[in-house]
Order: sequence, then structure tokens, then C-alpha cells
Amino acid sequence: MSSAAARQTRRFARKREEILDAAARLFNTKSLKGTTLADVAQSVDLITTSLTYYYRRKEDLAAACYDQTLAAIGAVADEAAAQAAPEARVRAFCDRYFAMLSDIARGERPELVNFYELRAFAGPQREPLFNCYVDLFKRMRRIVRDDARLSRQQVNARTHLFFSVILWARTWVRQYEDEDYARVGARLADLLLHGLGDKTAFAPRLLGVAGQGAASVSEPGPDAFLHAATLLINEQGYHGASVEKISARLNVTKGSFYHHLEAKDDLVAECFERSFAAIRRTQHAAMALDASGWTRLSAAVAELVLFQLSEEGPLLHYMALAAAPDSMREGLAANMQRLTNRFAGMIADGVADGSVRPVDPAIAAQVVNGMVNAAADLARWAPGATLANAVDLYARPLFAGLLEP
Repeated sequence: MSSAAARQTRRFARKREEILDAAARLFNTKSLKGTTLADVAQSVDLITTSLTYYYRRKEDLAAACYDQTLAAIGAVADEAAAQAAPEARVRAFCDRYFAMLSDIARGERPELVNFYELRAFAGPQREPLFNCYVDLFKRMRRIVRDDARLSRQQVNARTHLFFSVILWARTWVRQYEDEDYARVGARLADLLLHGLGDKTAFAPRLLGVAGQGAASVSEPGPDAFLHAATLLINEQGYHGASVEKISARLNVTKGSFYHHLEAKDDLVAECFERSFAAIRRTQHAAMALDASGWTRLSAAVAELVLFQLSEEGPLLHYMALAAAPDSMREGLAANMQRLTNRFAGMIADGVADGSVRPVDPAIAAQVVNGMVNAAADLARWAPGATLANAVDLYARPLFAGLLEP
């Protein structure tokens, strides 16, 4: 290859990496369907026709972003899995993963795209991409696996917990300076491995309040529409949850939808408010207990895990925030943070009264968020998970430690 051709190849590769970085950032903030090729082109100082020289369609660009992210996390997982002991594998993954996030924050490598809309991806690459995601889950499972003490179902549930917490960390770690990412990763690993306290004390009280504020979700009133919309948005993203699909799920007309809800643009905000209300009811009931911080927190977490799997659930996935109307997004994010701060307060109370071991309350509260947020998908990744065993399978490891039998 001539030197001129080599330079051109390098320029092409650099521009392609710049495009992938810009596209991933836009997909993460505006959603996949809310982003256009023109948006990406403008962000990298190209006209749209020039961008199509690199990626002809938005689906091709999105697939390339997914491929790059799957490869990046997979490489970290494979490197960590080479460690002999499970505890060393978890620590190695967190060390390398947060080092990668630090590189991204400094602009030294491309952004990772969120997987939230992968199931709603409509391009021809959908099945291969989803197969790659399943393969990544299996590679993450190699980190958690401990055949001597844990059943396959336990390993799957704990892998889902571990993977979900790790993916959620990409969102909240931005609250820290990039030079602090290594410390955050080490604290997260310690929290995952050793839990929140006494390994034998997890016996959460059942509150039975999370769904009390909801009307019947089987009758076509406002709450039924919001429930159906939440299910569809979680499954297919905001743009995939059309008025037609929501109405069809309830076997009513589009006119009935607009009778109860004024506009679809307000839908994500109202679904979030429905979810926030369930979390608030749960937190209020837990905090009203005359008990330790550990007891209050474990009761709230168990209640929300069960709500996620109940007929009234699930909660709206936090990553749907990208699809909320611009005018509402900041307020919804602030509401989300206040509820997170309340979990942090419960954890700090537990540290103060000695029922929770000394942990970073801010990080621990985000781990609780990530775990609860992903509980709705537990049965998908840990077949056989039900209302009867979900708390033991999925919530106990957060309190007792990821590797504890």
C-alpha cells in the first residue's frame, strides 16, 4: 500500500471512530429512533450524504455502535475471567471496566452505546446482535460462576444482578471526576463481593404497599393505559410503543387512549411518575418501620423486586429517560435522584446504627437502583424465577454478597 493510501485509510478509520462516538452519545441521550443520520452528521461536521459514505443507513450505524460496545465489554470480561478465583475475577472486571470508562470520559476511546433499545432494534442485524448480547451474558457468567457452591439458577440470577449493576454504573459514574473512577470501581467491587452486612440476617419484612396506589390494570382507565405503556416502552422503547400498540394491548380504540391521556409526548413523563409513586410508597412504608437501617432497606428492596414481577409492575426502565420530552427530562432526573438519595439515607442510617457495614452510601444507593431497575427481566435470564423465590435468588446476594451460597 502506498503512503498516500495508508494515510487515507488512517483518516477513514479515525473519522469512522469519531462517527461511532458521536452516534453512541446521541443514541444514549435522544434514543435510537429519536436520532437521525442528519443529527450524527452535524455533530461530526459532515453533511448527511458524506456520512452515508461510512454508514448507508441509521440501522447500519446503530449496529456498528452495538458491535463496538459488545466487543469492548466482552474483552474486559474475558480478561477478568482468566483469573482463577471468583473474587479475583469480580475485582479484575471492575478495575478494568472503570478504567475503560475513565478513558471514555477523557475522550481517549469511543462512547459505549446503551443496550436499552436493543430488543426494539428493527434492522436485519437484530438477531445476530441479540445473539452476541446473549453470548456476552454467558461471558459475564464465567466471572460469577462457582460450581462448587451455587446452582445454575443462582449463577444466572447473580450474573443478571452483576451485569445490570455494571451497565447502570455507566450512567451514574459521570457524577465523579474521571480520576476517581478507579476508587469508585474498587468500592463497587467490594460492595458486590461482601454485600451490606451480616450474611445471615437477610429476612426482609413484606410491606405490601408498592401497588396500592394503582387502579385496576385490567380495566381501560388511565392507570391501565400507563401500565400497558410502561410494558411496551420497556420492551420496545418509547418510539416502538405506539398509541395503536398500547390500545391494542388493552383491546380498546385509539380514541379511548386520547380520552384518558392528552398526548403521547407526555406518556413517558406520566409513566415515570407512576413508577416514582410506587417507589415513594415503598420508601415511606419502610422508613415508618421501628427498625434498623438494614431492616428498612431490605424491606424496601424486597417490596420493589416483587412489584417488578407482579401484575401491577413493572417500573419504567430508567434508561427511558432519554425519550422524555426535553422540557420534562431535567425534572424527572431530579425526582429520580431524590429517590436515590433516600436509599442512600437508609444505608447511612444502617451504617450509623451498626446494622449495615461501612460502605459508601452514594455508591450503594446506585447499586440498589440498578438492581431494582433490572428486576423485571429476572425471569428472562434466570428461568424459573418467580414471585416465590425472586427475593432470595436476586435480592439476597446484594445484602449477603454476590458469591455467598
